Amino acid sequence: MKQIIVIVAFLVGAIGFSQESKKAEALLNEVYNKVSTYKNISIDFKYVLENTSENIKQETRGDVTMQDEKYVLNILGVTRLFDGKKLYTISPEDEEVTISSDSSDDENTITPSQMMSFYKDGYTYNMDIMQDVKGRKIQFVKLNPIDTNSEIKEVYLGIDAKTKHIYRLIEIGKNGTKTTLTVNSFKTNEPISKTLFTFDESKYKDYYINKLD
Repeated sequence: MKQIIVIVAFLVGAIGFSQESKKAEALLNEVYNKVSTYKNISIDFKYVLENTSENIKQETRGDVTMQDEKYVLNILGVTRLFDGKKLYTISPEDEEVTISSDSSDDENTITPSQMMSFYKDGYTYNMDIMQDVKGRKIQFVKLNPIDTNSEIKEVYLGIDAKTKHIYRLIEIGKNGTKTTLTVNSFKTNEPISKTLFTFDESKYKDYYINKLD
């Protein structure tokens, strides 16, 4: 009898987990479907990197503009421009431009263009806590990499329950490093220059051009 009770309890728990997983998937799909209707997205954010064991804490602000797979990301004094084929990393401090292929194939890297869709491949997910942030209801979804060799331990996505926009992304690495991206402003369908995602080499005549491909 005791064994039967244990089995029943396990099955009930499994059903509950499955339902929570389906809720999480439905919410993530709702977010993805909504942002997919926008012509472009511009985000201003706060970025925090912490590793308590290494006594590291770094805070900065950044911004990113995305259109389809293209993006321009400004953070830590560096601009990363992806035109759909090539990634240009522009460092004014080093007076250097590094040109490479996009790194989206790296499973341990979540690029700006993947921020809304990375969950679709390689993760399991489940509903997590609901938080009240300055009057906003933020529903968190926990994501775990399927690949046991991934350097990522877990990811938490905080979604505004009203707007269905991502408010916070928390990534925890197996090395103890925690990175948190909090959205300060989320704008859509803004008028942007037609050349925003085009690299103009003439602007960097004095820079060292490092072509990795």
